[in-house]
Amino acid sequence: MQRYWSKIRPDLAKLRPYVAGRGISEIGAKYGIPPERIVKLGSNENPYGPSPAVREALAKVAPELYPEPEELMDAISGYIGYPVEQIVIGTGMDGVIDTLARLFLDPGDLSAIATPTFSYYEIVTRTCGARPRFICREEDSSIPIEEMVSAGEDAKIIFICAPNNPTGDGLKEEDLISILEGADGIVFLDEAYVEFADRSLVHLVQSYENLVVGRTFSKAFALAGIRLGYAVMPEWLAMEYRRIAPPFFGVSVAAVAAGKAALGDMGYMERSVALIRSERERLFSEIEEAHPSQGNFLYIETRKPAPDIAREMLERGIIVRDCYSFRDAGDHRIRVTVGTPEQNDRFLEAYREICS
Repeated sequence: MQRYWSKIRPDLAKLRPYVAGRGISEIGAKYGIPPERIVKLGSNENPYGPSPAVREALAKVAPELYPEPEELMDAISGYIGYPVEQIVIGTGMDGVIDTLARLFLDPGDLSAIATPTFSYYEIVTRTCGARPRFICREEDSSIPIEEMVSAGEDAKIIFICAPNNPTGDGLKEEDLISILEGADGIVFLDEAYVEFADRSLVHLVQSYENLVVGRTFSKAFALAGIRLGYAVMPEWLAMEYRRIAPPFFGVSVAAVAAGKAALGDMGYMERSVALIRSERERLFSEIEEAHPSQGNFLYIETRKPAPDIAREMLERGIIVRDCYSFRDAGDHRIRVTVGTPEQNDRFLEAYREICS
């Protein structure tokens, strides 16, 4: 084993594996809790599930055929308001990020990342042999714009998540413009949670040739298991993206069918988002330590160490996210997905017991 292990690129030893939210089966087996009694509030999934139209579409999928994503691209175009020439799709947001990174990052290049945030930006940077420069957020979780602009002068890609995972912060339009105008490379704006937010900044793609806005079907559309993401970008960049993208963009027949069906039932998505936003405000009003959020989750500062709180929650059958694995988040923060009213009541009861 040692002989072959030594062939692995040494710079990848710096990476910490991506930490996913705990699963229902895993927790049920470990703590002896029936699956139906477990509340999963650790992975930012939509608790209401996908539109019934999605399940109908998946039942008709022909797995023996290659995907034909043209109709899905047309549907995304109608939803986002950009022509298909400026839209690309991928196997989840991760797939889009992977392809962009391969397009721009050479060994030794720099990326700029505002932390704490989605850890995959660091993973994909190092996988390309590039080096991440971390810009730690301010005490109020805002990005220090001047520092980010300075970092952007040398970075090939700037990664910004807004609403940010795990803090829930949005991004001011004037701040994004400052970053775009100061950047020497591409700015990737991750809007995975934007349907839960007050506004999107995707319209700036019309004005800036170095802006890419990523989206996903995993959150508001409740298609996390389908793995379908997309991005809006300048037409010149979309052409280059397609040049190196996997065949059929890496998406499956099931993903194409589910995405089309989800976009065909916008009313369902909008109703579930409205319920989640309402519950988010209720939770925020009842948890003094919660940070304001534009996502479908809350970022909570805890008096006790976050790993202890997460463990005590698990013992009660409630899965929340300990943010210790997020670089620069510290060990006194948890992230809690907004669930149904009943799920949120269970969380509130347990949180008050544990933290009192």
